[in-house]
Amino acid sequence: MDRSTFFSPQAGRRIDTPARTRARFGIGDVVRHRIYDFRGVIFDIDPVFANSDEWYESIPKELRPVREQPFYHLFAENGESSYIAYVSQQNLTEDGEAGPVDHPNVAELFEEFDKGRYRLCRSMTH
Repeated sequence: MDRSTFFSPQAGRRIDTPARTRARFGIGDVVRHRIYDFRGVIFDIDPVFANSDEWYESIPKELRPVREQPFYHLFAENGESSYIAYVSQQNLTEDGEAGPVDHPNVAELFEEFDKGRYRLCRSMTH
């Protein structure tokens, strides 16, 4: 299998990845966690797990996702707070129809919420 690498700031090292991984969601998509009660807007995508081993090991074994799938960085919210989340593709479902995400950082990267997703600010696309 062809492989490539990318540098992960979270893991502090280069990550070996399959040449092809298929991201189901894109930057600006609004998603909901399948297990935990939170939702968010995607602002970055890793082709495979690229966080620290300590973070990965902190997930209960019975809930731990496989590493060889896309992982998404979210501006997340629940009923109590806003935060940054790192979530595997297998644990996300589309949630754009539920409306915009109320996270203070959304306006830094995104423009309007339209048709279930956010559009990246024009200044970020050049």
